[in-house]
Amino acid sequence: MELTNLSREEKKAYDLEQIDALVQKNQGMAKTADILAMGIDYRRILQFLKEGYLKRVKSGYYTTKYFDGSEESMVARMFSDGVLTMESALFYHGYLEQRPYAWHIAVSKNVSKSRFKMDYPNLQPYYTEPKVLGMGVTIIKLAGEPMQIYTKDRLVCDCLKYQDKMDRNDFKKAILTYIGDEDKDVAALMEYAKERKVLKKVQNMIGIWL
Repeated sequence: MELTNLSREEKKAYDLEQIDALVQKNQGMAKTADILAMGIDYRRILQFLKEGYLKRVKSGYYTTKYFDGSEESMVARMFSDGVLTMESALFYHGYLEQRPYAWHIAVSKNVSKSRFKMDYPNLQPYYTEPKVLGMGVTIIKLAGEPMQIYTKDRLVCDCLKYQDKMDRNDFKKAILTYIGDEDKDVAALMEYAKERKVLKKVQNMIGIWL
């Protein structure tokens, strides 16, 4: 397209189309630097913000009015092949009161590691064997978007497996909350414990209370 022949309104519409395409390509978000690299003036960005076409997600990051710019929806769209685990999953199951700063996501060990090299959102990937990744998975909604998450029974086994990586208080709260959870499935817990090689831990730390 010959940009020099465009009217002011046509150039504005073209710039917006370019930004929208960039946002869609990046699963709902674009960085200031990437927008400027397309030859779009920063004043145009400010204009689109004022008019409501763009929404600022955080400093240096934007989405369009056509996307839900929440962090939750971005994670769900960008990592639909991943599974919420550890502290993130504990929060969405109601086992922790505050959502952790980082998103703890289990992914296949075969995926590209570069996917997680980003400034925002803050990600903590758990690279997992594919046959183990899909074990004990259910679906929740994050800002209206479907997202995989481990069931409580599978999740507790992972917490026991990675106990040393967890905050002591978070770990204790997770175990005690699970013990008191009327929705727990003890048979499933034992099966996951065998697969995750934490059966002895389950028997010693949880079994006596079941």
